[in-house]
Amino acid sequence: MLADCTYYPNTCRPEDIVFTMRRIRRQYFYADVPLRGEYPGHMLRYFKENDIHVNITEEDRELLKNNTLDFLAFSYYYSRTLDSQNNTMDPRTISENPYLKGNAWGWTIDPLGMYNAISQYWDRYQKPIMIAENGFGYEDVFEDGTVHDDYRIDYLKQHIQAVGEAIKDGVDVFAYLPWGPIDLVSSGTAEMSKRYGFVYVDLDDFGKGSGDRFKKDSFYWYKKVIATHGEGLCFDNPENPIMIAKEK
Repeated sequence: MLADCTYYPNTCRPEDIVFTMRRIRRQYFYADVPLRGEYPGHMLRYFKENDIHVNITEEDRELLKNNTLDFLAFSYYYSRTLDSQNNTMDPRTISENPYLKGNAWGWTIDPLGMYNAISQYWDRYQKPIMIAENGFGYEDVFEDGTVHDDYRIDYLKQHIQAVGEAIKDGVDVFAYLPWGPIDLVSSGTAEMSKRYGFVYVDLDDFGKGSGDRFKKDSFYWYKKVIATHGEGLCFDNPENPIMIAKEK
């Protein structure tokens, strides 16, 4: 599985555009080798210029070429923005996108980024795609025996709509998996309070609580999405951000 890093140039300066292309290309390297069956030229150059020696034989090259992957699985949560003057090739350095809102951890909400990511991968590899992770971390408020998480429903709805638009473009998306069905400790920040689930777990960041589980509003919504194969999401809804972008 590839952890997607969808990047946008901070401006239309050629330096920002080329810098962003290079950061994206560095990320694609991890999928290029198993899906295309060879090391891309820009990485061979990087190895050479940084005195990195890969001990690879002709037999190894044949194995790579003749045993490429059957599909690509990737995770998508948010997009990032890059400024060639202030960011580096370190993937941890990013710039703020003034056009997008985010959660308390700075993860932007960008369903168009999902559509963009799927389209870029399909155009590059022409291999079936699995969305292995997609979700919205939020510090939920537990009240009335549940969590009223309309924000999570809205996030997932728009991102699934984006997947639907890619499918209508002819992309072979064979699976979509939200992260995750039940609250658990976030692997990125080691917090329980950064919740993704459809089911609320009564535990805090220090492991205190009853451990009881409660269905959130999103649980019942997503149950219906599964039962209807997403038909109730109205992919052609004019309020769908993908449709708005097409109109513009």
